[in-house]
Amino acid sequence: MTSVYRDAVRTARSVVVKIGTTALTTQAGLFDAGRLAGLVDAIEARMEAGSDVVIVSSGAIAAGIEPLGLNRRPTDLATKQAAASVGQVALVNSWSAAFARYNRTIGQVLLTADDLAKRVQHTNAQRTLDRLRALHAVAIVNENDTVATNEIRFGDNDRLSALVAHLVSADALILLSDIDGLYDADPRKGNARFIEEVAGVDDLDGVVAGRGSHLGTGGMVSKLSSAMLAADAGVPVLLAAASDAGRALSDASVGTVFAPRPERMSARRFWMRYAAESTGALNLDAGAVRAVVDQRRSLLAAGITGVSGRFVGGDVVELVGPDAELIARGVVEYDNVELLAMIGRSTSELPAELRRPVVHADDLVAV
Repeated sequence: MTSVYRDAVRTARSVVVKIGTTALTTQAGLFDAGRLAGLVDAIEARMEAGSDVVIVSSGAIAAGIEPLGLNRRPTDLATKQAAASVGQVALVNSWSAAFARYNRTIGQVLLTADDLAKRVQHTNAQRTLDRLRALHAVAIVNENDTVATNEIRFGDNDRLSALVAHLVSADALILLSDIDGLYDADPRKGNARFIEEVAGVDDLDGVVAGRGSHLGTGGMVSKLSSAMLAADAGVPVLLAAASDAGRALSDASVGTVFAPRPERMSARRFWMRYAAESTGALNLDAGAVRAVVDQRRSLLAAGITGVSGRFVGGDVVELVGPDAELIARGVVEYDNVELLAMIGRSTSELPAELRRPVVHADDLVAV
């Protein structure tokens, strides 16, 4: 398998590698430090070849199952958090021991969705990861399952890895799990066609993606969504099996490759579109939708028909068209109370201090 996109993954100087739970566990569902060590061997070879690698590792909850005497992955939030608390220790110690064989130091970075949703925490996470790399430490990133709730979690580490790839300006994202690539149907059921390359959404016509295993929260739905997210941000993605980690990390000759968009999305626009938490919504008339989406103009009060949610200037809000379809996200200039008195009014009708655009074109991103 050769293509310009595989070459991009193969030659990437900065790589995010996501390790799925099933890549670190036995068939019985128990954490396997030996499997982790084998993956470190492949990652070390890539680093020796000159690449900078950030690891997004799942497996904390699975690593806590045996020490706590559980017989299966917990389903309730409190027990999941307890298992993650115990398992995170075993997981990070295993990463540390495996990399110590190569005289490398690791640094643990635990994140929740809230950390990347707010601009200040988002920037702090970026600085931490950048500084770890500058100090030649290997960053091991994971969702902070010990405190994350259903309302604030990423949902899986596939999405987290896509966000981290953009956060650290990675040149490529490699997703490793028990899945050897993308098929148009479940390959376990037969008659599934393997898809070597996804150059755009048209290549996904007819693809039926399934959900994850009992051990992890991801699945093909999660991986496909995250791969397209990263690709849309300008990062090439390789989806491959952890058992093929050596080839995936060396010549990218296995798995499915996802082509990146030609131009990389700016960090601010990516944050607005994918990471930021939305605190409200603005309803737009048809004319405002055309101005924002087709003409890439700022949103003015005259085109707003309704306001919902509680927000202040500087928050991210959703822009919704007449048919209730989400059409964009952006940073709003006013709070919700101010806007209620402004909607539908032309700029000339407003006081001088309220004549700024409601959402400036530079702070808008279509979805």
